[in-house]
Amino acid sequence: MESKNPVFSRSPYTHQQQGWTPSPQHLQGMYDNPAYAPPTAPATRTMTIDDVVVRGFMTLGTLVVAGAASWYFEVGMGVAVVSALIGVVLGLIASFKQSTNPALILGYALFYGVFVGALSRMYESFFNGIVLQAVIGTALAFAAVLTVYSLRIVRVTPKFTKFVVAAAIGALALVLVNLVVGFFVDGGLGLRTDSPLGWIFSAAMILLGTFFLLLDFDEIERGVKSGAPEKFAWQCAFGLTLSLVWIYLEVLRFISYFSGDD
Repeated sequence: MESKNPVFSRSPYTHQQQGWTPSPQHLQGMYDNPAYAPPTAPATRTMTIDDVVVRGFMTLGTLVVAGAASWYFEVGMGVAVVSALIGVVLGLIASFKQSTNPALILGYALFYGVFVGALSRMYESFFNGIVLQAVIGTALAFAAVLTVYSLRIVRVTPKFTKFVVAAAIGALALVLVNLVVGFFVDGGLGLRTDSPLGWIFSAAMILLGTFFLLLDFDEIERGVKSGAPEKFAWQCAFGLTLSLVWIYLEVLRFISYFSGDD
């Protein structure tokens, strides 16, 4: 009996004793299939300037709303100081951990906003119109620093960053020493009194706050260029809020030195 020639078989495969042999159509199909590629994780969206702006409005807005509520409901300074301590603790955690947790950052804004509102109300009760002046002064400082940074009049270098951080540590140390000495000597070292030394120190603190704004702008720009993840915008917004609150409180104090009592 004559065996069938496998060349003329209609089946895609020709069965033999040892198994099967792929047909030309099957080999062509294997060749056309794409090479295997392992599944990749979904790409994380990178941070943009708009992300920082939105988070900045949310963080600063929370602080302003909390401050306005504190003012409206006439929160006492006792409650305000407790809120400030809680805000400082949350702020330190967010700073040292470089946290991007929205709850932590907005919590800082909420509690510290209560303190800022109560303190602003107290200043306003002694010096009518001082809060509006301080807000305008802070806004002008922000605009001026942004202009200086955009025009590259001052460049943020590693050396500049080290100088600003060292100056901040030194200034905070002086404030603590002044506070301790104040328990024994009226006015302490005079850093926070209505005197030439107090004026100079307050002006230096305002200048230091603007330097931190420069660091904040540089951090935002580097984050966007390096493709930092979107959540990093929270840390940038937190830094901007810290610097603006620093400047506002120092401007408030500085203006009070030259404002007459009502």
